[in-house]
Amino acid sequence: MAERLIDVRGISAGYSGVPVVRHLDLYVEPGEVVALLGANGAGKTTTLLSISGLVKCLEGSIEVLGGPVPFGAPHKVARRGLAHVAEDRSLFFQLSVEENLKLGLRGSRSGQREGMNRALDLLPALAPLMDRRAGLLSGGEQQMLAVARALVGNPKVLMVDEMSLGLAPIVVERLLPIIRRVVDDTGAGVLLVEQHVHLAREIADRGYVLSHGDLVMEGSAAELQSDAHLLRSSYLGAAELEG
Repeated sequence: MAERLIDVRGISAGYSGVPVVRHLDLYVEPGEVVALLGANGAGKTTTLLSISGLVKCLEGSIEVLGGPVPFGAPHKVARRGLAHVAEDRSLFFQLSVEENLKLGLRGSRSGQREGMNRALDLLPALAPLMDRRAGLLSGGEQQMLAVARALVGNPKVLMVDEMSLGLAPIVVERLLPIIRRVVDDTGAGVLLVEQHVHLAREIADRGYVLSHGDLVMEGSAAELQSDAHLLRSSYLGAAELEG
């Protein structure tokens, strides 16, 4: 078995002592895209924030790249090679595209050049926008910049929270395959939260489905596809489906 990049074991996590996610087991290995699916409020973002060390686990354990995750010190996990593209994109709107990208650079000068070149190769639409302020970009361009800023650091594991949020479907169809290419080209692992389930399943190797903080389904992309009723019920509710 490959060494796990992310290894979540029995965690419960939430806010003010109230769990939003309960008794969750989840892992990501090198060279795979893992989708984390579920309706709004299911606990997907809380899970990612816990893995980054921004939300404290109430029980259970999380290891990232071979070490435990210290609460309140996401920079320490980032130094190991974890990149987290947050739901709000966390861009500096007054800075240019190039300046935002430089904030993500890590390692030696040669490694930085390699990271910048790879990011612009994957997202060439950013190249003519390097001098433009991030706040003047379209929603799709801002999302590309958020992903590119994560990629310039040559991460070993990448977490992306709702890449498609607020974007037109045609933009999403262009962006999501980039995640698959990153994994195939570099051997990194990806944990992807995505509301477009059918697109997520097309690029994912495996997936987990949360409903109201509980894990209700896991398996390969093919297995998720074969049990479409259960997957739909986690989003819509069984009563709605039966009605």
